[in-house]
Amino acid sequence: MTSALAFAPGFLKGSSGKLFTGEENKHVVVVQLTGGNDGLNMVVPFRNDIYYSLRPEISVDSKSVLKLNDDLGLNPLMNGIYTLFQEGRGCLINNVGYPNPDHSHFRSMDIWHSASGSNNYIQSGWLGRYLDENCEHDCHPYNAIEVDDTLCLALKGEHVKGLSVKSPDQLFSSAGNKNIASIHLADHLSKNNNLDYLYKTLSETESSVGYLKKQKDKSHVHAEYPKGQFATNLQRIAQLIGADSDIRIYYVSLTGFDTHVNQIERQNKLLGELSEGISAFMNDLKTCGKENEILMMVFSEFGRRVKQNASNGTDHGTANNVLLFSGDLKQKGVYNEPPDLRKLDDGDLKFTVDFRSVYATVLRKWLGANDRTILGNTFETLNFI
Repeated sequence: MTSALAFAPGFLKGSSGKLFTGEENKHVVVVQLTGGNDGLNMVVPFRNDIYYSLRPEISVDSKSVLKLNDDLGLNPLMNGIYTLFQEGRGCLINNVGYPNPDHSHFRSMDIWHSASGSNNYIQSGWLGRYLDENCEHDCHPYNAIEVDDTLCLALKGEHVKGLSVKSPDQLFSSAGNKNIASIHLADHLSKNNNLDYLYKTLSETESSVGYLKKQKDKSHVHAEYPKGQFATNLQRIAQLIGADSDIRIYYVSLTGFDTHVNQIERQNKLLGELSEGISAFMNDLKTCGKENEILMMVFSEFGRRVKQNASNGTDHGTANNVLLFSGDLKQKGVYNEPPDLRKLDDGDLKFTVDFRSVYATVLRKWLGANDRTILGNTFETLNFI
């Protein structure tokens, strides 16, 4: 519970009536693949000779891929996600990136989190600014939940921030903690601004804890999930969605994708974990009639270079693919053209879709928000929803 106390911000107040402007009963689930996932070995250009010539040791056998169309196929460890695509619940966008890309993990992630240009530095995140703009009344910290021990920039607005929780089970079990609850009695006694802020934050966290515990207890989602923390985190998110909670944004990460050395075994394990978790999550929500209410977006801060390195791995690259899942997709399957391996930018893939177009589409078409105000510019929207 320490992480929740440390990072829960102080914006929890009572509200009545409709909390959010825009679309009702719509949720966004963001899955971040931290470290720079190799998109070419996740979505394999299995008919491209250049791919195989530049990756003699780490390419995926063309006979084993799970074919999405005549040019692209999923890694064979991703059977669960492949089934979602076959059922029309998945969409793949290729070549997603931004101008003047940055190969640094930290800077590139800041760019994705803030929706800034590569030469701009913004201290708020795109989903945090969504909360700023679209809470009709006062937002609660739990309206945007990140399953982690720190709150990432994406969920930090100018005025409203989400709530970070490392372990949902710890959060649920801490509801009613007497030490936290006692803050309600103590916060009016302090005349120190710093202590007032601490008391207020702790008090608001207790309120968030109580709300989330109540929502979990009334959920009717109890499906079986594979073992592992990632799948467990998705299961807890599904329970909250199944309880018709006021949480609009969920954010979860799967780490370990910085595969400079011996990539095949490491990435395959992670892709299997990703696929099994997402498959269980989507099937869970379908069973309880909620899959049309969620849009899941899977991204990584950058892709990898096309040519393998000397350590049977790949180094930091640029453009990558984005996966989307929902029961309410307008365009399904492969959205656009595959990467052009004949036209590289100093060994890197060239982007053809600005990642902020994906954001603009999610904000405008899914959440009913003013994407231009939130993103600070006008970006083309796409037709996957």
